[in-house]
Amino acid sequence: MTDNIVEINNLSFGYGHRHLHKGVNMKFPRGKVVAIMGGSGSGKTTLLRLIGGQLRPTHGEVKVDGKVVHKQDRAGIYALRRKMGMLFQFGALFTDLSVYDNVAFPMREHTNLPESMIRDLVLMKLNAVGLRGACNLMPSELSGGMSRRIALARAIALDPAIIMYDEPFAGLDPISMGVIVNLIRNLNDVLGATSIVVTHDIHETFSFVDYVYFVADGVVAAEGTPDELRASKLPFVHQFVHGDVDGPVPFHYNAPDYRQDLMRATRA
Repeated sequence: MTDNIVEINNLSFGYGHRHLHKGVNMKFPRGKVVAIMGGSGSGKTTLLRLIGGQLRPTHGEVKVDGKVVHKQDRAGIYALRRKMGMLFQFGALFTDLSVYDNVAFPMREHTNLPESMIRDLVLMKLNAVGLRGACNLMPSELSGGMSRRIALARAIALDPAIIMYDEPFAGLDPISMGVIVNLIRNLNDVLGATSIVVTHDIHETFSFVDYVYFVADGVVAAEGTPDELRASKLPFVHQFVHGDVDGPVPFHYNAPDYRQDLMRATRA
């Protein structure tokens, strides 16, 4: 058994002529919480899809538990995904299923457990996120923070070795955000899992993760512990961490000289 449950080796990927990733290397050790950060459109969520086998790399490879993901057949992909839990952006609960049935869904899909045991496990997962009392509610009756916590209960339903989070703090109020931060850290440690968190939120993320990868222009622009990145002198990292308006990531999208544009408009 290797120390890293997920490894991304010299990975390149793109859509048509648009190259999102160019030789990306990342390692995700067992039992750790690792963040992938970067600007919008930098391919963070795409990396989660590559780990889950939804996409195939153009070059390089993704290994999960020692196995190259894109070389697996249908049964092999299914077996690897059995080890993964996913918290989608905004929760992505099944709107026509109750809270109870949302959490029970992966157990019914991936196991042959009797309903009596599924009931006990569902209540256990809901209790872990503080929402056992909401088991009979429908998603439309939940607040944004509650929806995210129910989605987290569903993500850990099968005690996965890898839990992936796609923008888990988006749209949450400060209290709900604090709750989710604590749940991610505590559940990771209790389950002995590896958590991969895709996010923009510097303050919240730096408060609980073990390691951070910054992606920009298709490569890993910087990596390190939160303390190392706070102290970084790299212009991109400084701009991202401190929220500077201008820097390596410019405020203005690439465009012709402003005066030339105005002159063309005047002639027209």
